[in-house]
Amino acid sequence: MLKAEAVYKTFDPGTINEKRALKGVDLTLSEGDFVTVIGGNGAGKSTLLNAIAGVWPIDSGKILIDDAYVTGLPDYKRASLIGRVFQDPMTGTAATMEIEENLALAARRGQKRGLKWGISPQEKKEYHEKLGLLELGLEDRMTTKVGLLSGGQRQALTLLMATLKRPKLLLLDEHTAALDPKTAEKVLGATQRVVEKDRLTTLMVTHNMRDAIRYGNRLIMMNEGDIILDIGGEEKKKLTVEVLLHKFEEVSGEEFASDKAILG
Repeated sequence: MLKAEAVYKTFDPGTINEKRALKGVDLTLSEGDFVTVIGGNGAGKSTLLNAIAGVWPIDSGKILIDDAYVTGLPDYKRASLIGRVFQDPMTGTAATMEIEENLALAARRGQKRGLKWGISPQEKKEYHEKLGLLELGLEDRMTTKVGLLSGGQRQALTLLMATLKRPKLLLLDEHTAALDPKTAEKVLGATQRVVEKDRLTTLMVTHNMRDAIRYGNRLIMMNEGDIILDIGGEEKKKLTVEVLLHKFEEVSGEEFASDKAILG
């Protein structure tokens, strides 16, 4: 479902601020894979997601989504293939519109606009069912303005909006990092239920090693712009933070430096 081959990205090339963010990254995700991405600050995690999403062009390499060659396509042309949830809960929803209106906007993404507008009874029934999957009580508040929701509720709604049309690829960029631990746990639980129900191919960047180990069927670790660990199957099920740190030190020859990732 996703294939990235020899992806390079350098920011501010030829200047004193030059930063080689991606150094020939190779990554393949099969349909239904749920891959968590961990790494220290500056490892290239968010740069990789932005490269896949088309936020900025890559220097070289190629990216395919569901066998479609998307290298060079801007992000708005990849929108029909990708669903994305960002770190900021305020991003991705319209605060002055109702919950059901936000969902209706997401359901009409990519369609031509006309004079006919409204939410049918069938749509309302569908939204009620999907909101119930989040287990946050939002299915009984469909006419509530989104601006009145908590950060966690808005993030869960953004997740539902991003997956409403079943994207080929779901990108989660530290989507619980701005939430308190209890709320983050609820949003992660909702994430797992949504991903499993629709068997969505998912790439989730997280700053938390425990979450990276707990969720998904594969874990990749990045360091200095490249993937240095790719662990799946039974090996991932047996992982602990201590084992993961040891593997990192073996491969990189250095200690993992992010206390936030280790202690989160």
